[in-house]
Amino acid sequence: MVSLLSNDDRQDALTKLDGWSYNDSDKTISKEFEFKDFIDAWGFMSKVAIKAEKLDHHPDWSNGYNKVSVNLTTHDASGITENDIKLAKFMDKVA
Repeated sequence: MVSLLSNDDRQDALTKLDGWSYNDSDKTISKEFEFKDFIDAWGFMSKVAIKAEKLDHHPDWSNGYNKVSVNLTTHDASGITENDIKLAKFMDKVA
């Protein structure tokens, strides 16, 4: 099991991510990605799905045409861990 990030570590990690925000009520980090069209949004989701499966760490997300809304949390730890930060960084990279 992975450890929760401290408040300071979580805040520091968020400053290094592009456009992610923390929601204290549900202990998630979230972001909405916007793409040119549905195909680009779906391609992004496909790349992330492959990475998520390799990490055994899966996002909560939804897709509407060219937008993908993402919430990340580590359910087993009830909050944000390094796994969430790694997946968020990957998402930013492939977006």
